Amino acid sequence: MPSPSPTFKKEVEMKREEDAALIAFYSSFKDLFEFFCLNTTIHGTIRLVCSSRNKMKTAFWTLLFLASFAMLYWQFGLLFNQYWQYPVVLSISVKSQQTMFPAITLCNLNPYRVNLVSKNMAELDNLARETLHNLYPFSIPASTLEDNSSVSLENWTNSEVNSSSFKLDDSIALVRMGGGKVGFRLCNQTGGDCYTKIYSSGVDAFQEWYSFHYMNIMSQIPPIIDISKDDDHINNLVYACQYDGLPCKASETEHFHHPVYGSCYTFNKGGTDEFWKALKPGIVYGLSLILKVEQKDHIPLLSTKAGVRVMIHSHNQTAFLEHEGFDIRPGIQTTIGITQVRWLGTSGPGAKFLPIWPLALSSQATHPSP
Repeated sequence: MPSPSPTFKKEVEMKREEDAALIAFYSSFKDLFEFFCLNTTIHGTIRLVCSSRNKMKTAFWTLLFLASFAMLYWQFGLLFNQYWQYPVVLSISVKSQQTMFPAITLCNLNPYRVNLVSKNMAELDNLARETLHNLYPFSIPASTLEDNSSVSLENWTNSEVNSSSFKLDDSIALVRMGGGKVGFRLCNQTGGDCYTKIYSSGVDAFQEWYSFHYMNIMSQIPPIIDISKDDDHINNLVYACQYDGLPCKASETEHFHHPVYGSCYTFNKGGTDEFWKALKPGIVYGLSLILKVEQKDHIPLLSTKAGVRVMIHSHNQTAFLEHEGFDIRPGIQTTIGITQVRWLGTSGPGAKFLPIWPLALSSQATHPSP
């Protein structure tokens, strides 16, 4: 029996190596395609090989396979497109319920004169007249200061103010600094630890200097003032007040003295009176005020502005009018719309709703009053 040729032996060895390999590499794409069609679980691919003798059947299954493959990628495209759009499900429910009206604080932009310190205020006015005369070629008309009457505080307190014990410190004078600036120097009681307040504007410097002396004078007035003994004093600022078509009560108004704006009044500070329940939205059902802003009884040198400082805030909240309030000028009618915001904390089991009234006006329409 003839021995096998070396070529046959080489082919047999290569066949064995291919069968023993972990990963089989096919010599042609046709063999790889046939192996894929015979071993895959994709429905219909085996028809591409078994029906190779029938060209019509092979073409039909080929088109069907390609159409199915295209449909698969089309579905993938729809899914990815929907994913990158980040769709959400939003559920909105509108409920109408009663809520408490916020607290409203009003202050006059120019504080009142008070007769308890009228003598000291007259001294300050004379010092201010001399200061302006020394710094600038300008004199304050005497009628500007003398025609301003004083607001009585006799019914507010039984304490007596000893005006003779207070002496206006004229050493704290407004002087010119270098570079066209104006300022004044402040020191402690021993004359040490001094610092100088310098302003580039003469108007700002004069008002700050006048305010400093004014605060020293007003410190003589007792800090606790019982407004219930003189309910008519609120009429100096509020001419008329209505809420939901009903007149406001003086007992629902709290009075306090602000160091910059003088007498201030807060409506509905506690937020417990049923009178201030908001039943319906709208201007007719809100708070309506007619305010009197007259500069006759005010201090003309303390402020050059005329109007009312207003702040809308939450109940039992301290009103920081210098930072959060807004001004309303006289001679106009102003409509302010507000929106209550509630913050819900979900970080713990004790999370609560926190109602606040931010100083963000949803709408404000201003037009001259008739």
